[in-house]
Amino acid sequence: MMFSETKDDLFVFFESERKNILKDWESAIIISDVNPFIERIRENGKSLFNVVVTLFKRNEAELLKDIEKLALEIAAERVEANVNIGEFVYNVNLGRSILYSYLSKVGLAWEDLQESINLINFCFDKFIYFAVSRFTEAKNQIIEEKNKFIDSTHQDRLTLLGQMTSSFIHEFRNPLTSIQGFVQLLKSDYPQMKYLEIISNELDQLNFRISQFLLLSKKELIGKEKSYFHLNHLIEEVLNFLYPSILDGKVRIIKELTEDRLLYGYADEIRQVFINIIFNAIDVLGQHRTENPTVEIICHLDDPCQIKIEISNNGPMIPEELHKTIFEPFFTTKKLGTGLGLFVCKEIIEKHKGQLSCESYPEKTAFTINLPTAKEE
Repeated sequence: MMFSETKDDLFVFFESERKNILKDWESAIIISDVNPFIERIRENGKSLFNVVVTLFKRNEAELLKDIEKLALEIAAERVEANVNIGEFVYNVNLGRSILYSYLSKVGLAWEDLQESINLINFCFDKFIYFAVSRFTEAKNQIIEEKNKFIDSTHQDRLTLLGQMTSSFIHEFRNPLTSIQGFVQLLKSDYPQMKYLEIISNELDQLNFRISQFLLLSKKELIGKEKSYFHLNHLIEEVLNFLYPSILDGKVRIIKELTEDRLLYGYADEIRQVFINIIFNAIDVLGQHRTENPTVEIICHLDDPCQIKIEISNNGPMIPEELHKTIFEPFFTTKKLGTGLGLFVCKEIIEKHKGQLSCESYPEKTAFTINLPTAKEE
């Protein structure tokens, strides 16, 4: 007997067993209680059965067209039902197994049985592929749209928060500037007065913290212009500024500065980077009571157009799992830290076409800054 004749017989057989097959299938399927398409699931089973049965009477192109159409319709229902897709796949494969069990009753020769199984598998596999692919695409699109909405809302809030913070800090900075001015007048009129130097230093530190927030705002760049400045001179300024902290922490400073190099950019921002990194090192050494606390500042040229500044300390090693997060905003290991210091530093260095990286070993932790050098025009 030719297999074409066998297909005719199979079509007749499955049609005659339609009610029994569908009954067995409906009694075995899993339907979630929260599924709003309970009745549709039974109808979909009948539709799939109709398509599968006709596979013995139609060509592949026509069959695929109907399989895809039905699969896409059911996938849309699955998305709307918001039920685990695993339930759907399980139920479809149940139908496949039930057809196998009925197929075994026909008494086909092994070759014809294998060919029939291949056709049924082709039909079910294509149906599951089309349905699950569309379901996944639709779900991914929903997730993407939700993420876009969340990101947009979050960005709006961050923008508003940034505007409020910037406005607040500017208002806060105005009286601070006045206080600093009056302290300078007092120091001039009463040079022997105690504590004025401490007050002045604390105000400078407060101003430094405020600058960290302002550097996150583009508004801070309004009216600012880039300029040429000398690296070694800038480092000396920073060490003078941090001298009270260096003295208080009994920290030894080791400098190996190359021939002074010219940089081009925002000197106050690069100063901020050095202050932040060196102050962090002093703070860590003090917190952990490191023996012979030392900060090394080493500068050398990688090439005539690039200078490398390595700022290291002999404090505790930074755990490896934290290496990727120390430059992220709001990450901090300090009880009263803002988590903005290193994030701001990286932003500044990258804005100046440089790189900032960190390496930590048991004997030392080093922050390396690479910056392009400049030639004054």
